[in-house]
Amino acid sequence: MSAHFHALRVAQIVPETADANSIRFDIPPELRDAFRFKAGQHLTLKATIDGEDVRRNYSLCTSPDSGEWMVTVKRIGGGLFSNWVGDTLKAGDTLDVLPPHGSFTTDFAEGISRHVVGIAGGSGITPVMSLVRTLLKSEPGSRFTLLYGNRDSSSIIFLEELARLKDRYLDRFEVFHFLDGEEGDFELFNGMLNRERVDEAIEHLIGDPARIGDWFICGPGPMMDAAETALLDRGVERSRIHIERFTADRPTAALASQMAELQSKAAGIVMSVTLDGRTRKVPFSESNILDSAREAGLPAPFACKAGVCATCRAKVTAGKVEMAARYGLTDEEVAESYILTCQSVPDGDGVAVDYDA
Repeated sequence: MSAHFHALRVAQIVPETADANSIRFDIPPELRDAFRFKAGQHLTLKATIDGEDVRRNYSLCTSPDSGEWMVTVKRIGGGLFSNWVGDTLKAGDTLDVLPPHGSFTTDFAEGISRHVVGIAGGSGITPVMSLVRTLLKSEPGSRFTLLYGNRDSSSIIFLEELARLKDRYLDRFEVFHFLDGEEGDFELFNGMLNRERVDEAIEHLIGDPARIGDWFICGPGPMMDAAETALLDRGVERSRIHIERFTADRPTAALASQMAELQSKAAGIVMSVTLDGRTRKVPFSESNILDSAREAGLPAPFACKAGVCATCRAKVTAGKVEMAARYGLTDEEVAESYILTCQSVPDGDGVAVDYDA
């Protein structure tokens, strides 16, 4: 992944609900290769707000072959970036944007025939929407079922588009809305997607989980945890459960203590850090490898600094590293020695990491 931000023009601001807006970017021809993406991936946006460098990750909601790059931003209480987008950003403005990245995706092929299920809550629909659009168009033999939780009908992002897709792909796409603050005729759909309701939805709407090719889960933490444990308890292989987290849980006291001890031991250790084709010696002088690299003057990429987005991903090419959290990495990436540098501390001398790998 390129570590460089690009100044992109905002082509359009699209109101989705009262508190959610989509940003459509104008990608010039010379950047289209750099900004190619897979369904389910996200962009890192950067802006200076009240003198502060603010970075956030937002998922693309379009399909890769649509020729459009669009992310959706929902206001959150006290959210510096999300409220700035809703109040200030307008068409014609420019934003600094990193090329697409993320592992909340799958490979699509015309000859594949499978049943995919998405479980989304609130703005967690954004990457799932990209997956829905892509599967329905590129895999004529596949089906998609979406379980989507919201507060009420007025807060459903992409409500009309989901209805349009359902009408267009009657035998291949079904969507079920679960509303916490609005009552309908069927009790199953009245309430949030907690463990009990997820269990019921799987039993009555999905059937045998073993027949599902992939599960994609994105939304509030409790909803994702409930969905994940419901699937694992039914014997679904972890490799078929894809989860995209917005935020990270706080580390346990034991883990925090362990990492603090490692940080103390690592103070002063010199690491080799490769970025943009150059390798430099960097002393470990901060809480993690990312901060140490940036303190040494390297423009190492980052966004959330919470182990969620994988913007700061690098590969360990020598030595040993301990990582506190790894939400943004797949098991395969970890096995291939990739780390999140914002969560990583050298465990001994001889550590080398490569952001270009």
